[in-house]
Amino acid sequence: MVLYTQHLPKWKRDEVEEIKKQAASHALFGFVDMYGIPASQVQQIRRNLRSSALIKMTRNTLIKHACDEMGGDYEKIAGYLSGHSALIFTNDNPFKLYKSLETTKTKMAAKAGEIAPEDIVIEKGPTSFKPGPIVGELQQAGIPAAIEAGKVKIRETKTVVRKGEVINKKLAEVLAKLDIKPMDIGLLLQAAFFDGSIYEASVLAVDETQYYNNLVLAALQAINLSVNAAIPTKATAEMIFTKAVREARSLAIEACIYAPEVMDSLLGKAYHEMAAIQSIIGK
Repeated sequence: MVLYTQHLPKWKRDEVEEIKKQAASHALFGFVDMYGIPASQVQQIRRNLRSSALIKMTRNTLIKHACDEMGGDYEKIAGYLSGHSALIFTNDNPFKLYKSLETTKTKMAAKAGEIAPEDIVIEKGPTSFKPGPIVGELQQAGIPAAIEAGKVKIRETKTVVRKGEVINKKLAEVLAKLDIKPMDIGLLLQAAFFDGSIYEASVLAVDETQYYNNLVLAALQAINLSVNAAIPTKATAEMIFTKAVREARSLAIEACIYAPEVMDSLLGKAYHEMAAIQSIIGK
């Protein structure tokens, strides 16, 4: 493979060597999509991640050269390169990196032709617009609007575009005027190589709250099964014995089985039954 890349100019050769050096000195090697991110935001993201990650922008061809020379799984991850990819190096695990990148995202106005990341819903109610051409613009964008009390009002809540659908030019212009910013702009992790495995973004998008709730639910269900099926464990043995004692006591009382542990309850039961009979006879 060295023979394949030895013809590279010195500056390209140096760039390939720098990529290999950073990959060797970091636990994680990955790609992020930089498409559509303003230069000012890229600089801000760099500053935010400075203490935990290094972002390197270079040509995709040079990244492929470096991956080919490193071989193994690095050659496989090179298949995730596309468009405006940049390199990212860090010692964090991929889940922590994904979470960090999510915090760098900001909301931006939609542009014509972009894909809606979620359902875009316009809520009914008054707007800040005065009567004018805006009414027609809203209606052309599929938003039911009318004039009430000298203000433009959205007559009903409307989903103007579904998740995954294309945002057309008229709708993009109206959303901007309504100050609705549906687009998440930030670094998108394409793939990461860590500890011998390649991770795609789809497996890293973990809802931590839901994950925690699922663990709690699973633990409660396991305890419930253990107790009700009388399968003793270190965590449930005491609860199983307590349940057994309670059920045995209840059985002894209902069946009038004389035992020192339930004599007070049996006498109490007999007294209440006697009092009930006495009440009926007395009437």
